[in-house]
Amino acid sequence: MNHDLLDPDSEHTLLLVKPDGYRRGLTGEILRRIEAKGYVLRGLKVMVASRDLLEEHYAEHRGKGFFDPMVAYMSSGPVVAVVIEGQRVVEGVRALMGSTDPTTAPVGTIRGDLGRAWDKPHVENLVHGSDSPESARREIKLWFPELV
Repeated sequence: MNHDLLDPDSEHTLLLVKPDGYRRGLTGEILRRIEAKGYVLRGLKVMVASRDLLEEHYAEHRGKGFFDPMVAYMSSGPVVAVVIEGQRVVEGVRALMGSTDPTTAPVGTIRGDLGRAWDKPHVENLVHGSDSPESARREIKLWFPELV
């Protein structure tokens, strides 16, 4: 890792503000909540993700019925990719996000407060966050090769 940018003694995670979050102008509010919790933003970019990047990112879901619609949606507009640093940051960011379905996500979470009920809540639910430190390392390498 490039130690000038990422503290090797800290945990890191990847957060993606999905196209629905970006389109609705919620990026600032989502990042505000993360920073207010005390986490540090170490990398940030706005981009339209390529199909290749998304297929690699979601590789464990290849062959499932929602894979192609998810990849198509995630490449349909800009996403904001963020590397976040802090103690137990994977667990903490996932708690801030709330459960996948915005309808049942607890009040006080990103999805619970800002999400909407959708036909496909696994696709349009504002944010993605790494589900483990191992996944975070793999995802950060995909989205931020310049940091590792």
